[in-house]
Amino acid sequence: MTHIGGHDGFRGKLRAVGLSAAFLIGGFALAAGLYGLGASVLYSAAPSLTEATLLQSAAALVAFGLATSLIGLRGARLTPTELRWVPGGPRHLGIGLGFGGGAALVAMVVAVPVAGAAWAPDGGTAGAWSGTVLALVGLLLPAAFVEELIFRGVPMVLLAQVFGRATAVVSLGVLFALAHLLNPGVTPLAVGNVALAGVFLGTTFYLPGGLWTATGAHLGWNMTLAALGAPVSGLPFAVPWLDYRPGGPAWLSGGPFGPEGGLTATLVLAVATIIAVRFTQKETVA
Repeated sequence: MTHIGGHDGFRGKLRAVGLSAAFLIGGFALAAGLYGLGASVLYSAAPSLTEATLLQSAAALVAFGLATSLIGLRGARLTPTELRWVPGGPRHLGIGLGFGGGAALVAMVVAVPVAGAAWAPDGGTAGAWSGTVLALVGLLLPAAFVEELIFRGVPMVLLAQVFGRATAVVSLGVLFALAHLLNPGVTPLAVGNVALAGVFLGTTFYLPGGLWTATGAHLGWNMTLAALGAPVSGLPFAVPWLDYRPGGPAWLSGGPFGPEGGLTATLVLAVATIIAVRFTQKETVA
């Protein structure tokens, strides 16, 4: 294991916090600059949601890929193993996909009897829906990966080394939520749920499969919401064939923010996190 100036000492903790802050601040600053440059070159008007999402993902991937190399691999001398870049990426991605997607599906289904949520046809076809879902995978997979690289990457590993895994997971979960403060329709409960989702994803990072399992869980959650017609953290992705009606009240169903804004998601994410923790404990013992 890499040591950064004595894990138990003040200097080691200070260095871990400093490197994590440099990673996040420098990465976001560079990503914002690249996004602005790309938008000015590629688009004469404001980009659409799809265009903005793709451009943000590309800019963040370049920025945080560079930050990971310079700060994580060179500065902190972390190894790929410590960053949990484990073999078997596609298999672990699939496991995470099922875990995150299953949790999102439960949250939406529970809202049917509890909050009066429902699905209704919107005039499209199943074939059009399938094509849209495949396109959404190409849109949401890079976004999920880069967010995991940011919030379950270098800072997670550095902070866990000196403060412990639980503190690192919770701290990065809070920062993950703060990054969504400007999303449409956000509420205090929605922010709390996104933080809880960050804790859930941070926990899956420590399941077998590491970064790939966390990316799969992130993608599974987002894809299930989008494919079944619900907004993802307040962002609506139009899909043909079916329309999701969240019911109410909004504090229970999530309302326009999507299921992540409601108490049903709070309960499901809490249970999913507990399940993930149990498996990480088994992995630690093994």
